[in-house]
Amino acid sequence: MAPDQARPAVAALDCGTNSTRLLVVSAGRSLERLMRITRLGQGVDASGRLDPAAVARTLEVLAEYRRRMDAHHVERARLVATSAVRDARDGEEFLALASATVGVGAELLDGEAEGALAFAGATAGLGLDPSRAVVVDIGGGSTELVVGGRETRVVSLPLGCVRLTERFLAHDPPTPDELASAAHYVREQLEAAVARLPELAEGGRTLIGLAGTVSTLGALARGLAHDDRDRIHRTRLSAAEVASWCDRLAAEPSDRRARLPGLAPGREDVIVGGVLVLREVMERFGFEACTVSEADLLDGLAATLEAA
Repeated sequence: MAPDQARPAVAALDCGTNSTRLLVVSAGRSLERLMRITRLGQGVDASGRLDPAAVARTLEVLAEYRRRMDAHHVERARLVATSAVRDARDGEEFLALASATVGVGAELLDGEAEGALAFAGATAGLGLDPSRAVVVDIGGGSTELVVGGRETRVVSLPLGCVRLTERFLAHDPPTPDELASAAHYVREQLEAAVARLPELAEGGRTLIGLAGTVSTLGALARGLAHDDRDRIHRTRLSAAEVASWCDRLAAEPSDRRARLPGLAPGREDVIVGGVLVLREVMERFGFEACTVSEADLLDGLAATLEAA
């Protein structure tokens, strides 16, 4: 029997560049939220193809999620893929495999759709004025900057913790030259973003950060467990804190980062690239603080299902 006969459970699944995630919701209540680091985007930036081992890892997790969906008697679901699959020449093949594994048609989101759903999910429960918000969604392969207003506007940039790490941060820990090259690339991309979305430089807006990098930083800064979602949500990170953590994490090898309370296993080798993106966003647009939202793309997807 479904948890709520009037409002049967729905599920949102996201095949991201670094992680594969599931959210099951019924009548606005979260029944289960899972995340597995699968690194689907491993090597895509260099090869333009999905690595067979990464595909196998992701499909294994999707099969696990299908079993969890069945346990919750899920009736409707959305399964989406983002940056890694957008970039891969064999992305359509992966979508077919993912669809067969879950039993749900797989959707490839473009950057604009990804950003709009993330904005809807992130701003829904924060009690902030969405028309004055900027959402930064730092993924594994891309970063979406979303500006609220009479209409939501999105710019998707080829910046992400996995992409930056693979392209620039070859050493462990990264060298000063590698960090400088990565930062220069991020700044170039942010200037391109302003050219397309001048509202980013207006000022007077609230920055909301989401996805694994920002959640991890919230946990690290407050000494919380990485899965302490309720306490991480709404955490405010100052620009000085973000810059300090960027320097600290960049100075440590990944095996030492992995021992930090709050850092989810599997994220230690890419966290520097992600925090560097957040640092540069805050510096370029003059944000003194970033509010962490634990609601994101998954919540936006689930909301579309519950509204249908």
